Amino acid sequence: MSGSLHTSSSVGIEGKEAAPAKQHCEHQAECLKKIQAILDGGASEEEKAHFLQNINVCMPCIEMYALEKCIKEALQGKVEKKCCPEKVAAAIRAQIAS
Repeated sequence: MSGSLHTSSSVGIEGKEAAPAKQHCEHQAECLKKIQAILDGGASEEEKAHFLQNINVCMPCIEMYALEKCIKEALQGKVEKKCCPEKVAAAIRAQIAS
């Protein structure tokens, strides 16, 4: 039986071939915060560019991105959006202000 396993490169989140992915992320907590900011739409253009430049070489970050994206999509499908009554919003604002 013959066959080979191609391990010299990996495919990143954009589907492009990338350099071999590192197996350990020394900045995992910081990367998770950036991933969450990107998925929530709170990241700057500079943060997004830096993320896209580096994501394809870090296997833990690739996996975190995929998991966080999956969780976000699952939650969005389950949450029903409703308007908050003005009386409730006013009571919340009053408690925050005091």
